[in-house]
Amino acid sequence: MNPSFSRRGLLGAFALTSASALVLTACGGGGGEDSDGPITAFGTEPENPLVPTNTTEQGGGRVVTLIFVGLISYDDNSEAVNELAESIEANDDNTVWTIKIKSGKKFTNGEDITAQSFVDSWNYGAAAKNAQQGSYFFETIKGYDKVSAEGSEEDEMEGLVAVDDTTLEVTLSGPDSTFGNRLGYSSYAPMPPSAFDDMEAFGENPVGWGPYKMDGEGAWVHDQEMRLVKNEDYDGSTPAANDAVTFKIYQTAEAGYTDLVGGNLDLLDTIPPSNIEVSEDDLSGRLTNREYAGNYTFGIPYYLEGWSGEAGKLRRQAISKAIDREELIEVIFKGENTPAVDFTSPVVAGYDAEALKNTANAEFDADEAKKLWDQAEDIEPYNGNTFEIAYNADGGHKEWVDAVCNMIKNNLDIEAAGKSYPTFKELRTEANDGKLTSAFRSGWMADYPSLYNFLSAQYATDGSSNDAHYENKAFDDKLKEGLAASSDDEANKAFLEADDMLLEDLPAIPLYYPNRTSGYSEAVDNVSLTWNGEIDYTKVTRA
Repeated sequence: MNPSFSRRGLLGAFALTSASALVLTACGGGGGEDSDGPITAFGTEPENPLVPTNTTEQGGGRVVTLIFVGLISYDDNSEAVNELAESIEANDDNTVWTIKIKSGKKFTNGEDITAQSFVDSWNYGAAAKNAQQGSYFFETIKGYDKVSAEGSEEDEMEGLVAVDDTTLEVTLSGPDSTFGNRLGYSSYAPMPPSAFDDMEAFGENPVGWGPYKMDGEGAWVHDQEMRLVKNEDYDGSTPAANDAVTFKIYQTAEAGYTDLVGGNLDLLDTIPPSNIEVSEDDLSGRLTNREYAGNYTFGIPYYLEGWSGEAGKLRRQAISKAIDREELIEVIFKGENTPAVDFTSPVVAGYDAEALKNTANAEFDADEAKKLWDQAEDIEPYNGNTFEIAYNADGGHKEWVDAVCNMIKNNLDIEAAGKSYPTFKELRTEANDGKLTSAFRSGWMADYPSLYNFLSAQYATDGSSNDAHYENKAFDDKLKEGLAASSDDEANKAFLEADDMLLEDLPAIPLYYPNRTSGYSEAVDNVSLTWNGEIDYTKVTRA
């Protein structure tokens, strides 16, 4: 998600809009001290209504992934597990996929789940007229180009056919070796027929098939809470071990930490940087940590003056080499994360840093950074504007942004500063509209375990989260080469070559591979993190 993280992808952690005093008052009870109430978890106000094809950030993603399970899910080792799928098979060249769907499954409102449910949901997600942020995930299906074209009124991809109630046939526009492994991402989850009668209303009171369901109509109280209860009819691989989870919406991560320490919150998915040092004592060791499939960067839009062409490339390389990632991680994150040397994640199968030739562009070298900046000046003098990094103030990002800006300022002798947006939602709105006037913080939490997921949505020319507006035909072609590969090894080789192109061009500046430290109250037990860094809410129990 896109934090610019696809919610999963985009790590949009900690986005909120309500006044903090109001939130703290509203969230004062029902936490760790209430042994009979729901388990309470840190939440943020979603960017959009809770529609699977339009949820690509963590605020909404926390809920969507729990109430919408699709054809497959991923276990703790990021291996695919069948859910609604009985089987998923491809022909020899990976252009036609036949998916058998388990019979007798129903949405939580009683409507049947059939092959047509997937056809309708995927067509809705792909159609340009519906403006879904997850539309990009249907890009390889035959007919996507027609329904997704700007201004198109078409809404049916020719590559989708419900052969019968339990058989879905998907014809792709070309070979795609990764297609089957993508299908655990929430954009591929089915929606019931009633959703299409009024999608806006559905997004407020969503109905799916998963370990949880919404706690009746009005369970999402905007800027306050989102209430989920166990779905007793779910018989998939991850049944809930608790009866209910309520996501309490906070103004800041620090406010969530205060409630956690005070016994008014059970689960906080990320300990804020400002609290890392004291959290071990504050929580008496009630912490869990895991390196996960994610990547933190800050992007620099190509439409900004001075950041395109040869001079722009040199400036990007200078900015990157001006940052001491080791010091950043040691001082700000207390050693929790790992310096990034690329745009993917070491956690994902196929990662191989030794296959990359341009990792030096992500390594600290103050002298070389200044030389590169001066070379850019010889080609095209910089406009003198302060170099800014936009961030959402509600997400615990100020500390590292300030540190990075100080490094840039000191090593390049230019003005640099953070640019604060009150909420993640406001930052994402400008990014989605292409109206950012500065660099911007970004993070990516893998939607599905693949190198391709990190590269395509964020950096392909028509990528749904290409907020830097990067365009490179050679990069796009290399991604297609990977999709057409006949083996995982061949595919990953192509994807790593594409990754190396990004390291030369630097549409974004790699910072670190995240380790997530989550905290929990005395009232809960069995707290762990998933392969992509989420709390595994289904496993949490009362202590």
